[in-house]
Amino acid sequence: MFAFIYTLGIYLAQGIAKLVALFHTKTRLWVKGQEQTWALIGGQKSEVGGRKTGNRGRRTENGVQKSEVRSRKSEEGERGMENGERTVTNHQSTIWFHAASLGEFEQGRPVIEACRKQYPTAKIVLTFFSPSGYENKKAYDQADIVCYLPADTPANVSRFLDVVQPDMALFIKYEFWPNYLSALKKRSIPAILFSAIFRPNQLFFKAYGGFYRNVLFCLDHILVQNQESERLLKSIDYEQVTLAGDTRLDRVVQISKQAKTFSLIEQFKGNTPLLIVGSAWPDDLEVIFSFLNNFNQPLKVIVAPHEINPEQIKSWQEKVTAKSLIYSQLLGKSENEGGQTEKRRTENGNFSQGSSSLLFLDTVGMLSSIYRYADFVFVGGGYRDGLHNTMEPAVFGMPIFFGQPYYQKFQEALDLLQLGGAQTVANADEFTKVFTEVYENEELRKQKANICREYVQKNAGATEKVMEIINPKFVMR
Repeated sequence: MFAFIYTLGIYLAQGIAKLVALFHTKTRLWVKGQEQTWALIGGQKSEVGGRKTGNRGRRTENGVQKSEVRSRKSEEGERGMENGERTVTNHQSTIWFHAASLGEFEQGRPVIEACRKQYPTAKIVLTFFSPSGYENKKAYDQADIVCYLPADTPANVSRFLDVVQPDMALFIKYEFWPNYLSALKKRSIPAILFSAIFRPNQLFFKAYGGFYRNVLFCLDHILVQNQESERLLKSIDYEQVTLAGDTRLDRVVQISKQAKTFSLIEQFKGNTPLLIVGSAWPDDLEVIFSFLNNFNQPLKVIVAPHEINPEQIKSWQEKVTAKSLIYSQLLGKSENEGGQTEKRRTENGNFSQGSSSLLFLDTVGMLSSIYRYADFVFVGGGYRDGLHNTMEPAVFGMPIFFGQPYYQKFQEALDLLQLGGAQTVANADEFTKVFTEVYENEELRKQKANICREYVQKNAGATEKVMEIINPKFVMR
């Protein structure tokens, strides 16, 4: 009965999404992506066994098809990648990864790339639920096929699994799709959830949550982030659980080692303390702007909005008394001056704009690298749907601040609060108070910075634990 009601709800949600798509851009991308999925995963039949695969060549992340990215040969055959097409032998194994959105992808990325290294001849299929994941990573070059996950209806599930034929399915953090998980179990396809975190108020642990508990038991193994999650699973007699930590930490360690340098950011910072406000929503910026308009000590601020809207940035500029700049405009001027950013530099190493103390970062892909320049970080999302990634700044070591109450779902945020590396604030007055305390106390700032840096280094290594579970269960064809 519950399964019927659930499936009916999925069909209704699909219909509603098509109506909403008429006037909502993100929903329109999702609907269009759903329609394109079948073309991506079922483009042509293979030469052997009638197995289907997508008709896209492996691409680098700038979208350029690149058949020479990696040569993967085996005794049985070789994947053809000429003219953007592939052939797949009946010996080719397939690993399916699913991420809800971009954040979960980054969380799972170390495991995806570990599987690529461990099983170079296997095909990797990566699916997303959210447009923010797919639209940003559709050209990810470590996956053979990247697409939206078809809606969780019995017909879609059967068709998807028939075409993809996964030998293993890996879900990142959450996304419990009952029809998919049930079908995987019936087909004896190992399904693993990693970097998971559970809370007592979830349906799995309620007396009336039998339907969703059964969904959990379709998973062959669950790797969790904390002891509370392990305890909750064992309380419902789910025993195939491993305390492994969060693979997100492995990813931020990777990023920190590969962090790019940005001369314009270096010039903007100069020798002045720098606060970076990362993945900021309007709620966060109301607090930040109120703080800035009343803070009178030397401070440079970089604001990286979660969603980039030029008109909104202009309106924000009007809300602050400090002179502000927009990165893309500054970059354009710099490039026009002989293509050398150093031309923006004066003799003493400061911006020629003089008193500018606020910079809006209106580009994507830079934030995780520019955290290296920060002395303080405010991470957005805590005042609305959910806190964004605190580990990206933590790996570089600096005091971290964020709003409340929407941080409770994030173990790393809870840990940093308990350890003293991070502080949560309710409003602008509270932020001004705690920030000023840290700003004026160099020893306290260093102490908090070290706590954050050491937390990441100490807790990295979850990817290896995930691979220890994958390897015995994944059998190459």
